[in-house]
Amino acid sequence: MKTFSSTINSSTITGFILLGFPYPREGQILLFVLFFIVYLLILMGNASIICAVCCDQRLHTPMYLLLANFSFLEIWYVTSTVPNMLANFLSETKVISFSGCFLQFYFFFSFGSTECFFLALMAFDRYLAICRPLHYPALMTRHLCNILVISCWVLGFLWFPVPIIIISQMSFCGSRIIDHFLCDPGPLLALACSRAPLMEFFWTIIMSLLLVLPFLFIMASYILVLRTVFRLPSRDGQKKAFSTCGSHVTVVSLFYGSVMIMYMSPTSEHAAGMQKLVTLFYSVGTPLLNPIIYSLRNKDMKNALQKILRT
Repeated sequence: MKTFSSTINSSTITGFILLGFPYPREGQILLFVLFFIVYLLILMGNASIICAVCCDQRLHTPMYLLLANFSFLEIWYVTSTVPNMLANFLSETKVISFSGCFLQFYFFFSFGSTECFFLALMAFDRYLAICRPLHYPALMTRHLCNILVISCWVLGFLWFPVPIIIISQMSFCGSRIIDHFLCDPGPLLALACSRAPLMEFFWTIIMSLLLVLPFLFIMASYILVLRTVFRLPSRDGQKKAFSTCGSHVTVVSLFYGSVMIMYMSPTSEHAAGMQKLVTLFYSVGTPLLNPIIYSLRNKDMKNALQKILRT
């Protein structure tokens, strides 16, 4: 593939080349079909949860309203990358414009940060429901739930604009090739004309805060939940509590496990192939698995989905 050795900056650059998965033409078409099917399954799975919550009055509770919002978020999260990836599979040039690259960068990380805050909010909801059951209806009102949901969206979309704008103003040298299927800060900073240690440090700090603070909040919530559950005299009560929290714990483990491997492990400078696989897992794999996890482990959700299928 041809490379470009001239210095380019934000005023003259026409675009980047997203290398994606460099397979022969037949392999690219096969990947297109595979990811197109996966994308449709993600849309249908998460949309079915939204429909189930909207159509079944019994699911109009904070827990399920948060789940519906989370599914709505997952649809947009995967849409920020997969349609462009599909287009790239069929493209000869694999070029993404400068503005398109940084818009994808912004929306992908904004939806991702919103997901971190939503997972923390859902853990807080479970804490109130299990540890403060008598006060739960008075504490987690519809009004408070709406405020918390809006706060997650606003905070998520305000977390990254400053570093992304700074990176977009940097000058880029040499090849325009990004060895990834999306515009990620690591490959982008590697194309900069000169190293930007201050920017790299700033990015590490905001990523660490984004991941560590919600994760510690989730862990603290579930430590308190476990303490309460083990004090329950009834085995049935314990089983119901574990069933209620099990789906969320599974989703948190899948999402945070892969994201922390990518951004917080000692070997954060992973090989390009490893970066793609891990990013693929948390950006496409988890949105695909989430509807399955929540529907299989939740009797009310299964009943609501069966009701929709019968109509």
